[in-house]
Amino acid sequence: MKRIISLCLVALVATALQAQVQTQKVSTSEVKAQASTNAENFADIKFDTLRHDFGKFSKDDPIVKCVFNFTNVGTAPLIINAAMASCGCTVADYTKTPVKPGEKGVINVTYNGTDKFPGHFQKTISVRSNAKTPLVRLLIEGTME
Repeated sequence: MKRIISLCLVALVATALQAQVQTQKVSTSEVKAQASTNAENFADIKFDTLRHDFGKFSKDDPIVKCVFNFTNVGTAPLIINAAMASCGCTVADYTKTPVKPGEKGVINVTYNGTDKFPGHFQKTISVRSNAKTPLVRLLIEGTME
């Protein structure tokens, strides 16, 4: 009698485990299908240029500015999360609202050479977004005389 009860319990547990494995297989295939659907809708950022050269400018007028234009070439809205400069002498301001597919946005960069040593400089601005390539680095350079 004990053997029959033990065999029934083992059969019941095995059936329950098999049902759980089947449920996991279905869930995994649903996740893969959803991931492929999400992959079709993505934001992508394309800059007109990744580099700006201020050339030579005077230390008597040490503040210079430039604009980096970009386009969302993806199929979903593009959101810029941050635009961080490599040092405190450079400030980046960017489009804060989502950029729809096909629309343009800007990143305004200001370099302030006040109280800095004259000479050549190179600074980077790291742009983080929800784009297919989530990190893009912009470069500014120039020579303060």
